[in-house]
Amino acid sequence: MSSPKTVLITGCSVGGIGHALALEFKAKGFRVFATARNPKSMGDLSEKGIETLVLDVTKEESIREARDKVAELTGGKLNVLVNNAGATYPVPSTDIEVAEAKKLFDVNLFGVMAMVKEFVHLLIASQDGRILNISSVAGTINLPFGSVYNATKAALNSYGDTLRVELAPFNIQVTSIVTGGVKSNIARTDLSLPADSLYQPIADFYDYRLKSTSENSNATPTEEYARRVVQEALKSKQKIWLWTAASSTMVWFLVTFLPRRVVDNIMSSRFGLSELAKKFRAKKKAD
Repeated sequence: MSSPKTVLITGCSVGGIGHALALEFKAKGFRVFATARNPKSMGDLSEKGIETLVLDVTKEESIREARDKVAELTGGKLNVLVNNAGATYPVPSTDIEVAEAKKLFDVNLFGVMAMVKEFVHLLIASQDGRILNISSVAGTINLPFGSVYNATKAALNSYGDTLRVELAPFNIQVTSIVTGGVKSNIARTDLSLPADSLYQPIADFYDYRLKSTSENSNATPTEEYARRVVQEALKSKQKIWLWTAASSTMVWFLVTFLPRRVVDNIMSSRFGLSELAKKFRAKKKAD
């Protein structure tokens, strides 16, 4: 009897995409290695036959320890690597704390690069390796108050496109999962505008942006999202980019067919920036 295929997933905390992916891959017969910085955050995954490992994608030693453990358990092979660990930072561009921006790049981009570097030989050994990078529609469109997050995902998409070509000779497929709205726990509600922010006149729009991200009733359930992603991973030939989850088709249409200036106007209207422009002009006139 042949051994089951193996998958390692980063960022598997309860309530997130990674947790749902771990359960779905397990349901499809995979041997699943679920990882997170804090093992307790993964809930009862281990009780469901999923092997859990401590892994911090921002620490190279942690990555190497996880790699060595997986290699020991699988005979040096890994079929699928899912780079899911991620964070967000919804702040206007002029209110960014650079140290926080760097931390976000460490998780969303450099962590992925480090994971690929350390696990690529295990993927090659499987003779049919797959890499799934969990990206976002934010990397394709200029969503206001998310410039740092948008930039990390745009960079991740570009990295994935290059990686796909470079790893093709080794029979490794690379897919960017361009994710729309998903009911996960990635949203942050602990932020507020600085008192001197240029955007204080539309603070209500900013608050709406945070709230709509965390409480979007139209977002795709994580279980449904996971089924679609795993379905893609099971195909003999994966898509280059997989657009999936709520609003992903709409964003694809906007960035594919509409002029950028039109998209700018839509974003300005949707997030209160056109209203801010009116208030700014009125203030200048009054002064």
